[in-house]
Amino acid sequence: MNSIIRILGIDPGSRKTGVGIIDVQGNRIRHVHHSVIQCGTGEFTDRLGILFRELSKIIHTFKPTMAAIEDVFVSKNVSSALKLGQARGALIAACCNGKLHVGTYSPTAIKQAVVGHGRADKAQVQHMIKILLKPPMPLPEDAADALAVCICHAHHAPLQQKIKKQLS
Repeated sequence: MNSIIRILGIDPGSRKTGVGIIDVQGNRIRHVHHSVIQCGTGEFTDRLGILFRELSKIIHTFKPTMAAIEDVFVSKNVSSALKLGQARGALIAACCNGKLHVGTYSPTAIKQAVVGHGRADKAQVQHMIKILLKPPMPLPEDAADALAVCICHAHHAPLQQKIKKQLS
């Protein structure tokens, strides 16, 4: 029988960050937890501290096996992209502090894994998460996106591990 892998998925943001956790056993996935870390609009450095502390608490409570986070999407606003990058850094640091390997995925790859095409909108992602995982309601957009990151990692991690073994 396959062992259970617990995956932490993160949809990063500097004001609010989606968090999702699933258990994967073979080809079966099960919802474990979802939430949104609310950072408010205070000092930016304080918000980074909130992200690190709150994600560290979640890691301690749920004890995931591995983690995955969405890559930074650079649009026209460079300042926003830099802040998002720093928020990702605080979140990745919390994962590393919890001894978790962190996979990173583009928004397109995440949507492809969950909806079947990379140009899906947030409503389509949220709808598919409800069908696939049947999470308790309410399901905030950010939490649905984090659960989508989990599913994407569940699809990609076994292949990455096989390639790593063959190269070593």
